[in-house]
Amino acid sequence: MKVTRVDIRTIRLPLQVPIPSARTLIEAIGCLLVEIQTDQGLVGEGMVFTLNSRRLGALRELVESFAPHAVGLDPLHGGAFWDAAWRDMGFLGHRGANAVAAAPIDMAMWDLRGKAAGVNVGGLLGGHRTAVPAYRSGALRLSASVDALQREAADLVAEGFRAVKMSLGMPSADDDVARVRAVREAIGPGVELMADCNQQFTVDQAIRLGRRLEPHGLRWIEEPLPYHDHAGTAAVARALDTPVAGGETEYTRLGMMDMLRAGAVDLLMPDLQRMGGPTEFLKVAHAAELMNVPLAPHLFVEMNLSLAAALPGVTHVEVMPWFEPLYGAAIELDAQGRAVVPTAPGWGFSFDRAAVERYSA
Repeated sequence: MKVTRVDIRTIRLPLQVPIPSARTLIEAIGCLLVEIQTDQGLVGEGMVFTLNSRRLGALRELVESFAPHAVGLDPLHGGAFWDAAWRDMGFLGHRGANAVAAAPIDMAMWDLRGKAAGVNVGGLLGGHRTAVPAYRSGALRLSASVDALQREAADLVAEGFRAVKMSLGMPSADDDVARVRAVREAIGPGVELMADCNQQFTVDQAIRLGRRLEPHGLRWIEEPLPYHDHAGTAAVARALDTPVAGGETEYTRLGMMDMLRAGAVDLLMPDLQRMGGPTEFLKVAHAAELMNVPLAPHLFVEMNLSLAAALPGVTHVEVMPWFEPLYGAAIELDAQGRAVVPTAPGWGFSFDRAAVERYSA
């Protein structure tokens, strides 16, 4: 089997309700869908995105620049694509948009490998987990009142989630503490609660707030400082009993190893597109395992579920419903609130053709 061409489609997924975070207002998700065609009719799928479609055109040009490295390859030898892409990145660097642009092709090559073998990618990797603990994100935002937070948190638990994440970053630390307390009261002690700071604090602010939040039993505090301040984040991690999580904004093995060597986090959150795709993600996962640092990968649950099936160090996958319209399917939860690993070949999820046409930009 040989790759014959790489097709790229631009789509725009509008959000029904714009999402304010501590950093920006998210009104739509711009996506690049990659479909790798083969001479045997199998098609592999991958995707990357930007918030509000910013710089999506420039990113598309970069994806197109990596496509020739895939054409002519046997997907079973997909590692050859990543090796060529890594060399090609050298002049402009192995971080930033360069890494993101290689990711959807690498994702699609893995999808093809699974489809060619007739097994899910998780099984291809030797995975045996059939379900992975999941937390719901994309809710419990800064714009919600305390009463609304409590109602929304209770609704998420009623939907079957046993872990939820909320946003921090109110003008007053007192308000952040009150909101965490309110959500904890709404969900009870048996549901895990995570808190995302969106890189808003200084070292001192993060430590003071983190200590005030410790009585409420947070599973982790996420990205308390600007992502590149590894020394500062390490200081926060040392000072708090609550685990500090981060890594979603760093790129490839280079950024991940910088964080691991600095002791910046208690839990690493690699982002599949910023890693450059699954090939690099797996290298990072094994490095973290060697250093006894667990993982909770960022977004991309439709692919991360299959990877997590084979990676015992993954504590949770993140269920963000942004891409459900694109796939025409929601993540299935079992009775314990875990996300069920798909069994279909490849990633187990495929683009919904009607949705692709509907949202094409």
